[in-house]
Amino acid sequence: MTPDPAPFAPPAFVAPLDSLAAIGFDGADAATFLHGQLSTDVVAMPVGAAAPTTYNSAKGRVLATMLLHRRGPDAFVGVVAADLAAALRKRLAMFVLRAKVTVRDAAAGMQLLGLGGDGAAAALTTALGVAPAPGTGAVTADAEVLGFPDGRTLVIAAANAVEALRARLALPAVPPATFDRLGIRAGVPQVTLATQDRFVVQALNGDLLGCVSFRKGCYPGQEIVARMQYLGRMKERLFAFATAAAAPAAGTPLLSTAAPEAAAGTVVNAVAVDGGSEFVAVALYDAAMRGDLRLGSVSGAAAVMLPLPYAIPAPTAAPRVRL
Repeated sequence: MTPDPAPFAPPAFVAPLDSLAAIGFDGADAATFLHGQLSTDVVAMPVGAAAPTTYNSAKGRVLATMLLHRRGPDAFVGVVAADLAAALRKRLAMFVLRAKVTVRDAAAGMQLLGLGGDGAAAALTTALGVAPAPGTGAVTADAEVLGFPDGRTLVIAAANAVEALRARLALPAVPPATFDRLGIRAGVPQVTLATQDRFVVQALNGDLLGCVSFRKGCYPGQEIVARMQYLGRMKERLFAFATAAAAPAAGTPLLSTAAPEAAAGTVVNAVAVDGGSEFVAVALYDAAMRGDLRLGSVSGAAAVMLPLPYAIPAPTAAPRVRL
């Protein structure tokens, strides 16, 4: 397989997204509760914003990546990997205590659809009367519509109304991999159970994607995340790759032929494409720049870097503090 560095630009499509789920947060204290749990400035979010964020462990490792929509002054919906949703709801509910907020399953009885490609916005406008710009969302009588910052769109609609909605959209149905491939080409990771609690926010390029605020107060892992930003040297970053091999499972290691004694990276998300696959992986910056990464073992398929729409900074030495 010869990787195609050209942008992936499919025609407008709609795809079912069983790999994602939604969690609702409602109540007078919903904003302050989430502000104390997530890595972004939730209190400052305007109504209608749809922004990426993370939920981290006390050790600063990402437990979940989330697209958070402020659907009202006291109402939010967070979209996470489906295999994390139930445990995440339970974990967050443990910290509600006396706060006036309810954590609920916002995907119960609902179907999630992914839209993308040229013409998707026009189809949404015709079907629902709205087509949120990237980084915004809208609630209609028929659905909740979220615009990913990278340009994809997510629709959450009642399962018993999805067929009628799809008919109104009048878009070709495609496999979820088409939606996921757009996310890979955009360099947007989705943490799942296989990669949970492995990476700090910056290793997933969360600092480059707007997933973290360095001016807000405390949240789980805040001290570690801040220390890595101001005192650390980020040796690992998220990169996009193509390979001639079948799509690797999340968590598959990458090995460097120059230093095969230890893993040099980890696959985060992958999709099959004609003749091979594309994936995003957290990898050692130097190994990625050398171009000597192999999938699964040093004799595995070569991982060929794909361009991302944002620049990845080279590691820099931590500043010296004079006493």
